Amino acid sequence: MPASRSVDPAELRAAVGALTPWLAGDGPEPARPELAKAVRLSLRTLAADAPGRSVEVRVPPFAAVQCVAGPRHTRGTPPNVVETDPRTWLELATGRLDWAAAVDGGRVSASGSRADLARWLPILRV
Repeated sequence: MPASRSVDPAELRAAVGALTPWLAGDGPEPARPELAKAVRLSLRTLAADAPGRSVEVRVPPFAAVQCVAGPRHTRGTPPNVVETDPRTWLELATGRLDWAAAVDGGRVSASGSRADLARWLPILRV
């Protein structure tokens, strides 16, 4: 999703807020469309907060964005890649999980000298 698309903060808060019980371990697994919406909106918000194209953030199977100022990547495998699962991403985005703990615990794969998102996290607190 392009960073130029603005994200309504209320829409982001509602989408992620609906998943709060699940993120806290007290609720059922969310429906795929709800999970996808929260991941996509939060990734678009990251891309808007950290504009650029030097880092690719992937949260399969839902979305990937390019963000962070620096050298632009155009072909092949990007040199700076962050990849994680939807739950871990939303825990990071909401401040439930610390960036360093996620990387150290193997919940996030971060390769490249610019693949450190700690500066831009959390995106929101719910």
